[in-house]
Amino acid sequence: MNYKPIIIMAGEPNSIFLELYFKVINREKFKSPHILIASKKLLKLQMIKLKFKKKIRLIDHNQLKKYKLNNKSINLINIDYETSKAFEKISSKSNEYLERCFQMALKLLKKNISKKFINGPISKKYFLKKKYLGVTEYLAKKTKRKKFAMLIYNKDLSVCPITTHLPLKSVAKKITKKIIKEKIILIDSFFKKTMGFKPNIAVTGLNPHCESVHKVNEDIKIIKPVIKSLKKLNYKINGPYSADTIFLKKNRQKYNVITGMYHDQVLTPLKTLYEYDAINITLGLPFIRVSPDHGPNEKMLGKNSSNPLSLLKSIRFLDTIK
Repeated sequence: MNYKPIIIMAGEPNSIFLELYFKVINREKFKSPHILIASKKLLKLQMIKLKFKKKIRLIDHNQLKKYKLNNKSINLINIDYETSKAFEKISSKSNEYLERCFQMALKLLKKNISKKFINGPISKKYFLKKKYLGVTEYLAKKTKRKKFAMLIYNKDLSVCPITTHLPLKSVAKKITKKIIKEKIILIDSFFKKTMGFKPNIAVTGLNPHCESVHKVNEDIKIIKPVIKSLKKLNYKINGPYSADTIFLKKNRQKYNVITGMYHDQVLTPLKTLYEYDAINITLGLPFIRVSPDHGPNEKMLGKNSSNPLSLLKSIRFLDTIK
């Protein structure tokens, strides 16, 4: 049985990603071959520093069909990067390198070399430069997708924030019936197509206890009508629930996904429950994009003590998909 390759972009050069990747491929064998997009010089430098040994196989991206890919070596598409910049603090110096890495990954995905993509951590401050809220929005723009969603996935419970990396003062303005409905539809479609079942979805309110002292209560005026309309369309959905109780064990066990109104409302409890055992999946793209649920963590660079679980889960997840 042939599995399409997983395209893996290493992300920020001054991050812990390659350390985690070395640990993962040392630990486990995978059905899907990997194509790593990174700098060969940087890769070799990290291998020496971390005392990791594996053969590097340079891949010509224009002639991928001629290769019989496997994971006996690291299948590398080399993107040049000056090693003099290596092991510096994360800054805008790597922006051009990261852009070329993304361009290469998107080129391969567009050619249908694969539909499976993992990117390592990216600096929001420098690479995204406040132009995009996150990589989710960056990839949606690059692929011309207006409807997309962030799903933080764990096999027991996943969460989806309706708004992503917004300041709290801006959240209420962005909560609309349209955006809630779009993201619920994407969640339902993803679970049916990829997981093979229709998910049970809980929706939180925006306000504490779904109550508001103001004249406009978004929970009643916006969120509740959307849930009611989707129920009529046979979606398995309930709410709005108070965010401070929906994550209690007896409540969360009823659901596959809890959809919240803003980032920390649902990501904080999920990370408290599962720590690194979760992955970030972007819904609505023409491919399945997964990102390990960790940042660059440059302070840990070269120490060889970071936890690879989220990256392992990311690759395992895509490894089940042909």
